[in-house]
Amino acid sequence: MLDFSQFSGLVLFMFVFTAGFWLLIFLLTFVVPYWIGGTVWESLKLKKEAKNAAEEK
Repeated sequence: MLDFSQFSGLVLFMFVFTAGFWLLIFLLTFVVPYWIGGTVWESLKLKKEAKNAAEEK
């Protein structure tokens, strides 16, 4: 059987482990695709602006 210090250490470890797990899931499903999509969008916008500037000259 676990005494209180071992139990509290186990609970703390499980909390940190599960918090890290859900943070990783959040980052992989929302933040990274948003970051990649924004980068692609900005790149296309800059290319379009460069093309329009070249046509005006």
